[in-house]
Amino acid sequence: MSRSLATLPVLAMLCLLAMTTLPCVAATNTLVVQPVSASLQEKLAAREIQRYVYLRTGKLLTILQSDSLPAGSDAIVVARKDRPIVGNLPAANAPGPQGYLLKTTSPQGHRHLMVIGGDDVGALYGAYRFAENLGVRFYLHGDVVPDRRLARIPDVDEAGKPLFELRGVNPWGSHPFGFDAWGADDYKAVFTQLAKLRMNFLGVHCYPEVHPYAEPTVWHGLPGDFDAQGAVRSSYVSRYCNTLMGNAWCMRPKRTVDFSLGGSLLFEDDAWAPDVMRGHCPLPQTPEACNDVFNRTGAQFRDAFGFARELGVKTCIGTEAPLTFPKVLQERLKAAGKDPADPATVREVYEGTFKRIMAAHPLDYYWIWTPEGWTWRGNKPEQYAATVRDVKLAYEAKNRVDAPFQLATAGWVLGPGHDRAAFDNDLPKVIPMSAISRNTGAAKVDPAFGRVAGREKWAIPWLESDNREGLAAVQLFVGRMRRDAADALSYRCTGLMGLHWRTKILGPNVSALADAAWDQTGWNPSFGRLSAEGVAPTDGPLGGAVAAYPGRKVSGTADALLYQTCRYNFEGYDLKVPNGRYRVTLGFCEPHFDKSAERIGDFELQGKKAVEALDIFARVGKFAALDLVSEEVVVTDGWLRLRIKARQSWPCISTIVMEGDGFSRKINCGGPAYKDYEADLEVTANNSFLPCDDFYADWATANFGLAEIGDVFAAIDGRVPQVTDGGCPSGRLTPIGQPWDAVAPQFAFVDELESYRPRVQGAGNLHRFDYWLNTFKYCRSLAQLRCALANPDTDEIKRLYADAYRYLLATVNTPGGLAMVVNMESHPGWEASVAKHTGQPWPTEYQGEPRLIVPTVRTMVSEGEALTVKVIVLDNERPKAAALHWRQMGEGDYQEMPLEHVARGVYTVPMPPASTGAVEYYIQATTAKGQTLTWPPTAPCIAQTVICMPDEDR
Repeated sequence: MSRSLATLPVLAMLCLLAMTTLPCVAATNTLVVQPVSASLQEKLAAREIQRYVYLRTGKLLTILQSDSLPAGSDAIVVARKDRPIVGNLPAANAPGPQGYLLKTTSPQGHRHLMVIGGDDVGALYGAYRFAENLGVRFYLHGDVVPDRRLARIPDVDEAGKPLFELRGVNPWGSHPFGFDAWGADDYKAVFTQLAKLRMNFLGVHCYPEVHPYAEPTVWHGLPGDFDAQGAVRSSYVSRYCNTLMGNAWCMRPKRTVDFSLGGSLLFEDDAWAPDVMRGHCPLPQTPEACNDVFNRTGAQFRDAFGFARELGVKTCIGTEAPLTFPKVLQERLKAAGKDPADPATVREVYEGTFKRIMAAHPLDYYWIWTPEGWTWRGNKPEQYAATVRDVKLAYEAKNRVDAPFQLATAGWVLGPGHDRAAFDNDLPKVIPMSAISRNTGAAKVDPAFGRVAGREKWAIPWLESDNREGLAAVQLFVGRMRRDAADALSYRCTGLMGLHWRTKILGPNVSALADAAWDQTGWNPSFGRLSAEGVAPTDGPLGGAVAAYPGRKVSGTADALLYQTCRYNFEGYDLKVPNGRYRVTLGFCEPHFDKSAERIGDFELQGKKAVEALDIFARVGKFAALDLVSEEVVVTDGWLRLRIKARQSWPCISTIVMEGDGFSRKINCGGPAYKDYEADLEVTANNSFLPCDDFYADWATANFGLAEIGDVFAAIDGRVPQVTDGGCPSGRLTPIGQPWDAVAPQFAFVDELESYRPRVQGAGNLHRFDYWLNTFKYCRSLAQLRCALANPDTDEIKRLYADAYRYLLATVNTPGGLAMVVNMESHPGWEASVAKHTGQPWPTEYQGEPRLIVPTVRTMVSEGEALTVKVIVLDNERPKAAALHWRQMGEGDYQEMPLEHVARGVYTVPMPPASTGAVEYYIQATTAKGQTLTWPPTAPCIAQTVICMPDEDR
């Protein structure tokens, strides 16, 4: 049953039941029952049920081990379907792998809530779905527990099974926004939340040397270049993003101590960097330092990936093909008499890479990515052949070393330009195929997935873009997540993952994708209709970009305007026309290249070749019109389908003319309406995203206690104004060239949202509401700043930049939030472009209200693990007092542990090693001016909880 549909009335009922706040702790005779021989995940499920019932009711339930139902008390029973306590389930009701069944029964006057898993992980998923029925919501950054307590645990009656075998995320690095900033705690926090979202996959890409630089996610070398634990003895320079280095995506070096307006308080070191890079920024300088970075990364993955495995989350890393040998490695190979170009050498390096992974850390998949240039420049046949050869060498190497992980492919495209599904014919069927959606997610899931059969295939839509909207912006794409998930299902994909950098700001997107991986009833109009052709088409282009050359002279035509624009880098068009026979004219013009063989493509109409190996320049030269006609094009289902396949670079098209019996339709591709030609049909949120009002109503109820706020978010889903002018990763603050009065109406929703604030009740609801309100105010200030830059007014520019910075600092809660501050300071098109108009350095003092920040929130630890909590006190003066208060969950008085000052506004506090059960804690500080700060804001009544991962043997 869909979370967003099924729980909306439940949440409304919960609000009615919970009109008064219950005591923080109360006794009860309800039991949580797990089997005597429970597996680790069954035990964990029982502890999670205990935790979330406590958080929602204030009642701490006792966990009982038993193989029979308790006769004299109410109980919540969690077990795998084959356990004796479950009894005999009818085959039709028994959940399958990863599935669950939630059912309330009332034997002899007692209420038993059954949480039954089709397997061990299914029992865990059932526990988390049970928590959602209590009103809890899960996101990558943490949990949302409603402020108002429940007076009664609701009955449950539902079954769930996944629509995709693998469901998860594809976090990205290479910018400060993503996993470059993560340490083991961050990975573990995300793995925990993935399990709660009933997701089970995390895969990361690794850039190789030169393209643009080597990252330490994957080490390359020979067998024997590392010890039994995977510690390498020979390596090369690698790096993750840090503030002392520039990178290929518009970040300049800048020490955090030089950050302005209080930004420096967030960082304890001048080099904001992940743990594996500390002491080696901007780059490791010695062979020993190079080894240390790889070895720290391997140890981090050993710790974090082992933790993921216990939660049923599969992990995946990999790099690009053909394999890029670092220069240092090439020299070592040549010195040993080995030719780096020899396939035997490539296979041997793959063997070394795989054996080192086997020694260093667990892994479930190693994916090999096709070159990024295939999506930007197309590919040549020899490039495709080289990639296939490389993957086959890796496959041979995996089998030779008996690697326990599976090989997969991935890429910016599913396959080569001549046939996106080509790998299906040329690689072993045991190798899954996957790809991220093109055009930074603006394009739909590739229809070629529908032609891949007999193997795993994973669709990877973008949860956010690092180019179009940019990582400084808010990107709400719930409707797009639903559309992409529906398409992936129609193509029979077995995996659905979302690409992202940040976490908290993507809460709605991640939640929507997670939901869509389990249930699409109620909003997917094509649900249950699977076909190789895919979902119903939408009138317009299949993705792509447009280019315009206004005023350019074009030979061979009297209508030059039609050939001064084009659409390129796309898959084709779906155009709605009446059934019948058509004469179709495709119009072309080469606007860029000055020689032949630079842009070549094939064009198909209704699945048949219309133009083969078209080289516009070779036919007519540059800026010359070329019209090619296809006769007798038959339409039988109301759709004319143009498909484009690239051979070299990006094929482009300028016009499409369809002429039939009594009907004609003309498209000015990439351009405006002209004479009887329609403007190009840009696919927008209005006609390609799926409905999401139900989702946002549920989301707003859970997060703010007010369903009506969801209307504001639903109205801007896919339509949040773009506040920068694009460009990887966060765009530029170039002048808009319009007065603010002309731009301001785009941001009317911010005032509409703020009008709800007086109605938001409860400290947690208000805290979450203010996060979004300040986030949107930050975006609005950036847009207003860009307007001001067009007519520089020093005082106005300084005020607006300071406003944007202050609003941003009011939202920082996660590593991704810290990265947005780094972006403000390190992007040359941001602070520097503003400063050139003001001519003065910015003040260092923080301008906002004091805050407590815990950037990484762990909610689960391994037995014996000593969790160190990092805390940021955002204030210009050191606090008078700051401490962590903790106790065993629901038991006794809180004990106090003072925070230890690290540097600037950063503090840490080590908690006692975890044993069994759970602890709860909160942080409190008294500022220099006597203000009391509390995190989380609902504490101490609803504090932060941390449960201990159970021991399999006890």
